[in-house]
Amino acid sequence: MGSERMEMRKRQMSTAQETPGSAQAQNNMGNRGSNACCFCWCCCCSCSCLTVRNQDEERARRASHELQGEGIPNCEESPAPTLEEVNAWAQSFDKLMLTPAGRNAFREFLRTEFSEENMLFWMACEELKQESSKSVIEEKARLIYEDYISILSPKEVSLDSRVREVINRNMLEPSQHTFDDAQLQIYTLMHRDSYPRFMNSAIYKDLLRSLSEKSIEA
Repeated sequence: MGSERMEMRKRQMSTAQETPGSAQAQNNMGNRGSNACCFCWCCCCSCSCLTVRNQDEERARRASHELQGEGIPNCEESPAPTLEEVNAWAQSFDKLMLTPAGRNAFREFLRTEFSEENMLFWMACEELKQESSKSVIEEKARLIYEDYISILSPKEVSLDSRVREVINRNMLEPSQHTFDDAQLQIYTLMHRDSYPRFMNSAIYKDLLRSLSEKSIEA
């Protein structure tokens, strides 16, 4: 009898020690079950946790693009233009766009008209044409699309539906020439619409007058 009592006490003590751990495990399982989505235990697209996660990722992506936009230099590196160069800009839009100094002055003017994205897009396409690595081309093409083609971008350029369809097809297999049609359309738009106003702008006239005065003093 004594040995049986001792055995029963040992069993009781063992059960008492296991109970808190078991209860805690059950509580943990219960809590996890009530918030199963947060542990990715369900695949329903309506889960609130997945919605929040997608929103966070979208905010992070937009913030990244905004930082990239802020990192764009105000101008290309170039020597100061000469009087001859500035006079040549008036001869044709092509001559203006051939020189970094010309592009810088024109870009400054576009900024005043809130259409700087046209020049940025054209420059991005020119950079893409210089690439040879497939992975770099694909990454740059994706960034150009997101920054200047996507209707969700604040820097979206104005393109017709035909050109957009061409771009969408080209994006299936991006190359250096994915945006050629779009680049030509934006180049033509800047030539016909913005260039004449630039030639009559204070930016161009002040630069021309300043260089003319320096030439006379020399």
